[in-house]
Amino acid sequence: MKLTCTPPFEAKPGTIARLLNESYAELVETEPEVWEAEKANWEKFDRDVYNNPDTIGACTFLTWYGSTMVGFFSFDPRSRPAYGVIGHNCILPGYRKRGFGKQQVGEVLLRLKRYGIRQARVSTNDHPFFFPAQRMYVASGFVEVKRVLWNRDQRQNIIYYKKELDKELMQPTAFNGRLAPPFGRH
Repeated sequence: MKLTCTPPFEAKPGTIARLLNESYAELVETEPEVWEAEKANWEKFDRDVYNNPDTIGACTFLTWYGSTMVGFFSFDPRSRPAYGVIGHNCILPGYRKRGFGKQQVGEVLLRLKRYGIRQARVSTNDHPFFFPAQRMYVASGFVEVKRVLWNRDQRQNIIYYKKELDKELMQPTAFNGRLAPPFGRH
């Protein structure tokens, strides 16, 4: 089944932080000394989404499998047209290994193209927890460009990827003063 997406405002503030906390709970439990600090970043991101509906909130979408919320994605188009960055995104543990993550990445790429963006960029950690994300980005056509030691834990690296976007669908489409969302319940 195909995912649908909605703006985050169809759910109450705190939803984005809850999705991130649930998605990364196993990682936080196994290495709290490293990952517990990320919770504050997730809560700040959640506040930023809900407090800035015309900027970061307009670039964040909840994803649904039928009537069940299964994750979300975000992106940052501010460096357009050169590139856009895939931001926080996740699929809840009970819905992984169904291709939903790859669907989300495909949706982000489509939205970046509609902003006229020529290249997508994304990063993830090289911790084993993130192996599925690494495989998904490569399967979606991203290529690794560099690894940088993570400042919070020198045993881990941040992996940076990029993907050149096709020229098709590169023109923005208006939708109530914003770029048209390509699918889902709007």
